[in-house]
Amino acid sequence: MLDSLAPARRRLVLLVGGVLALALLAAAALGATALLGDDDPVAVAQDEPGPVLLVPGYGATGAGLQPLADALEAEGREVVVVDPVDGGTGDLRAQAAALGRVAAETAREAGADSVDVVGHSAGGVVARLWVAEDGGDALARRVVTLGSPHHGTEVADLGAGLAPDTCPQACRQLTTDSDLLAGLNAGDETPDGPQWVSIWTEGDQVVVPPTSGRLDGSVAYAVQDVCGGLRVEHGALPSDPAVIAMVLDALGVDVPSGPPRASVC
Repeated sequence: MLDSLAPARRRLVLLVGGVLALALLAAAALGATALLGDDDPVAVAQDEPGPVLLVPGYGATGAGLQPLADALEAEGREVVVVDPVDGGTGDLRAQAAALGRVAAETAREAGADSVDVVGHSAGGVVARLWVAEDGGDALARRVVTLGSPHHGTEVADLGAGLAPDTCPQACRQLTTDSDLLAGLNAGDETPDGPQWVSIWTEGDQVVVPPTSGRLDGSVAYAVQDVCGGLRVEHGALPSDPAVIAMVLDALGVDVPSGPPRASVC
């Protein structure tokens, strides 16, 4: 059919046909993108706080978290203290899976779209595992860690090296060279989903060095950055009034952008 056309008209028809073909290809590509979805994550809504889950640390019972639980409940928040698995000394991934089950059940019963998580000590590592590996990124609104050995602690190194029989699985997973922490810290330490806050104390003698409590990519600070002369040891983080005020600030409606004002001291 094109052979019957004059050369100029034939070129015009071929040009228009090429433009239409390119347009169809572009439309098809856009349609495929719409079907597949883009790579941008859908962040958990930050303006509707749900229940708060408190995750105890290594070998802890959760009793030390009660002052923080009381303060949160006084603010009108629903609080659940997550029962430790294997006395809090077993596999941290098993503890993360348990946290996930409690989070899903708590959110469902409360009719909430999200939960906040506060992890003390190893509980902060458990919270990170849940978010990074077990679907917590779709449910966690905020994750606050208190004195958590994100990069291990030399105390666990000593236990594993000098008395391995007294260093159970969670202890070994919290050494500075553990495979678990190396994998968790590879790449992005704060995966998309929740807003992250990491708080530690310079007086920590359990997490050594204390700066292991700093989580890259989070709003991160030592309590002494806010309250200069405050002396808080590792175990007292969830019960110290100033630290509790810092946690309440981090779990508010406003997205945390930095340490709170010194008025919390």
